[in-house]
Amino acid sequence: MSMISKAPKATDATGVAHRPNEHEAHEIARGTHGDPFSILGPKYVEGGAIVRAFRPGAHTAAVVDRSGKVLGELQPVLAEGFHSGFVPGLADGAEYRFRFTHGGDSWIEDDAYRFGPILGEMDVYLLAEGTHERIYEKFGAHPTVMDGVEGTSFVVLAPAARRVSVVGNFNAWDGRRNVMRKRHECGAFELFIPAIGRGEVYKYEIIGPQGEVLPLKQDPVGFLQEEAPSTASIVDGLVEHDWQDQAFTSKPADWQDAGKAISIYEVHLGSWRRGDDNVMLDYDQIAGLLVPYVKEMGFTHVEFMPVSEHPFYGSWGYQPIGLYAPTSRYGTPDAFARLVDALHQADVGVLLDWVPGHFPTDIHGLGRFDGTALYEDPDPKRGFHKDWNTLIYGYGRTEVKNFLVSNASYWLDRFHIDGLRVDAVASMLYLDYSRNAGEWEPNIYGGRENLEAVAFLKETNERIGASFPKATTHAEESTAFPSVSRPTYAGGLGFHFKWNMGWMHDTLHYMQEDPINRRYHHHHMTFGMVYAYSENFILPLSHDEVVYGKGSLLGKMPGDDWQRFANLRAYYGFMWSHPGKKLIFMGCEFGQEKEWNHDQSLDWHLLENPAHKGVQRLVRDLNTLYREIPALHELDCDPAGFEWIDTQNADQSVIAFLRKDSQGKSVLVVSNFTPVPRHDYLVGVPHGGTWTERMNTDAGIYGGSNIGNLGGKTGEAHSVNGRPYSLSLTLPPLATIVLVAED
Repeated sequence: MSMISKAPKATDATGVAHRPNEHEAHEIARGTHGDPFSILGPKYVEGGAIVRAFRPGAHTAAVVDRSGKVLGELQPVLAEGFHSGFVPGLADGAEYRFRFTHGGDSWIEDDAYRFGPILGEMDVYLLAEGTHERIYEKFGAHPTVMDGVEGTSFVVLAPAARRVSVVGNFNAWDGRRNVMRKRHECGAFELFIPAIGRGEVYKYEIIGPQGEVLPLKQDPVGFLQEEAPSTASIVDGLVEHDWQDQAFTSKPADWQDAGKAISIYEVHLGSWRRGDDNVMLDYDQIAGLLVPYVKEMGFTHVEFMPVSEHPFYGSWGYQPIGLYAPTSRYGTPDAFARLVDALHQADVGVLLDWVPGHFPTDIHGLGRFDGTALYEDPDPKRGFHKDWNTLIYGYGRTEVKNFLVSNASYWLDRFHIDGLRVDAVASMLYLDYSRNAGEWEPNIYGGRENLEAVAFLKETNERIGASFPKATTHAEESTAFPSVSRPTYAGGLGFHFKWNMGWMHDTLHYMQEDPINRRYHHHHMTFGMVYAYSENFILPLSHDEVVYGKGSLLGKMPGDDWQRFANLRAYYGFMWSHPGKKLIFMGCEFGQEKEWNHDQSLDWHLLENPAHKGVQRLVRDLNTLYREIPALHELDCDPAGFEWIDTQNADQSVIAFLRKDSQGKSVLVVSNFTPVPRHDYLVGVPHGGTWTERMNTDAGIYGGSNIGNLGGKTGEAHSVNGRPYSLSLTLPPLATIVLVAED
């Protein structure tokens, strides 16, 4: 049984007692003292310093200088390894170390409790205010040098905790050994631990407000984590990549311009390609294959499904715990930075799926982090997702805003990400999202909007805009919430673009119909233009359309093999010429046959089949056409860039429209969604002259029947569709054609 020695208190040369208060000494020994810096470390007095050390297992302790010379012996106070003594001549700021012995063993350690604070006054001020946009520069584990000593600084937020300790192999996972200093001004805990560096695994041991010891927690701002199923954080520090993408990053803020061509290739890193025996590739191996492929295919951007660390691989990253840690499944943060750099050097932008809407309930994660609902909303009607069994952030808390806004900044800053696609925005915006009556409560105005989440999204977009003026934000938002992609000063949420989920659902519904029945669903292909300019839209054919039994895009197409491929090509032609930016999920660009499976590679062997190769070539050529012809992108989000020619021919399932650029130059798009070729089909146009056929999805090089217009047509002065001129066209079966008006 441990006890305080009953001998008279030892004193220094001036008579100052150096033994600690008995109760406090016991708290140090038990690891329950909330302010170890008030007891341990040096206490400078006249003539020297009182120095106290706690090292379980140490039989003796002495203070030594860098050469090993003994400056003072410390006396045992508790059997658990508490030592204390007066060291004459030890001045404020002087370097010293401890020499401990146990039996015949002897070792030297630096004193973690002689180092000053890690957070500065401005850090504390901004944290308390809720406006610290780069907490990652101080929070987390940073290998560093403090007062000439190499080690790692740790900072974590846990305002309700009585005590927080850093634990790991370096201290035998003993929570008594490295208890942190609490910064009461902002609720953070901090500690510099000498002699540990990159590669050390660690977690936080936390005693909650009721004295309960919580499950060991990962670092919320950890930069690297063990690969699942292991759950510890790893000391790694901020990524320090030698960026070579200056030519790309020095460009103007083009991608915020709704008039630019944006074509996005959505990628799941673990299943895009795999190696022999289905082995997952690492970031560097992926870069060597993905970068030239995306460049060749003509996409302007790659969008990575979430790379933040996630315990369950089957969540695809949409249930993250380590928001600041690129998943270690594919390598290190440095390697992920190299992947981004390589894409930039190939002139390809990088978007990242970001998930600020919810997080999983795993006990090592954010839930009840300090014994209270620190990150999650404490009200289960607002703080729990029934559908996903996840917790919802409490968006009104300054700590949560600091954490999430800083995380957005982290990816844009440290990894040069060009934009964030924000996941599940609708679930954030509505208090009744996926809830029945009685399972939610209205806001203070009686409405269903989550006012705190709305304010958070606005503030996030504003702060990103101020700190990263070239970055874009994209909302996956499936409702008619107003002005999602309008500036906050105009009453909007401040996103640059919004996914057009309605267009996707309507058009896929139409394409799955047998052509003989499409006449009854004609409006599904035209209705999107009713609201096309209410937002800056992206047309998404994402991973969500090829999972959970939905099959592949090619699998949705009706008819025999020839018709399935023709339908898919016609649909892509319609999509790439329709107003709105483009997004397509990996594998869809070559007609993946099977539903996406995250546990295996895409079926790249299908490209040995000419039909699949033709679809791939079509997507590549559509990207080229889309970029090269201003009328197909310049006024994507402006009604002046679009004009219906014919929306009424439901019986023949033909749709015709014009796209126009800012100079008035026109492009005619005609889609025939039946397998019947139509000859001498008259389509009205605004003027005569030559109209060159620049795209025909039925061309032989794409696997089609090669029916077309022999390179183009000349407009005749014959009024059709209310236009003074017309073209007599051959409409290929199940195909989209694009004709460009020459000067």
